[in-house]
Amino acid sequence: MPPSLAASAPLPATTRATDSELVDAQDRFIALWGEMGTRWGVQRAMAEVHALLFIAGEPLAAEEIMTRLGISRGSASTCIRQLADWRLVQCVKVRGDRREFHQAEQDVWKLFITILRARKRREFDPLLEQLSSCRPVRGSGRKSDTQSTARAAHDRRIDELLQLLKVFESLSNAISKSEKGFERAVKTLGKVLGAVSR
Repeated sequence: MPPSLAASAPLPATTRATDSELVDAQDRFIALWGEMGTRWGVQRAMAEVHALLFIAGEPLAAEEIMTRLGISRGSASTCIRQLADWRLVQCVKVRGDRREFHQAEQDVWKLFITILRARKRREFDPLLEQLSSCRPVRGSGRKSDTQSTARAAHDRRIDELLQLLKVFESLSNAISKSEKGFERAVKTLGKVLGAVSR
């Protein structure tokens, strides 16, 4: 991903996160995010790099990521590249420093939408495309009534599943069009459901 416009200079590494209680809290968040990532099928190291860049709230160089998480340069580079592919992290230039720095999206609504779009593109769309092929091959031979009934039931289940997934696809497409529109819709729905639950 090409570097963005130059960012303001971050705090020197020696002065960052000197509050031990803050560091502990950040470490707990990183560990929690990493564990959650593994449950979603994301590599722990990748999830932890993203967690660090998010919770730090400022651009970090690869060396700082390696030191903080205790990972190799190769692992850090791979995780950063994958996060950039997911559009969760961008490369930024810091004035007065020739190194590449990396920064995570800080707006939680944009973050959610970005993750939603990435997972839809990587997982949901291929499933939807291939589901139609999960039907029996239409042979030329005559089928018994039992076989025909079984095939019809199979196709009905596939059709119902396709119909459901297409509803979710339409909803996902509508949601991902606008971060602010999604935020307003969720907050409005939350108020409505809160009123209903009372």
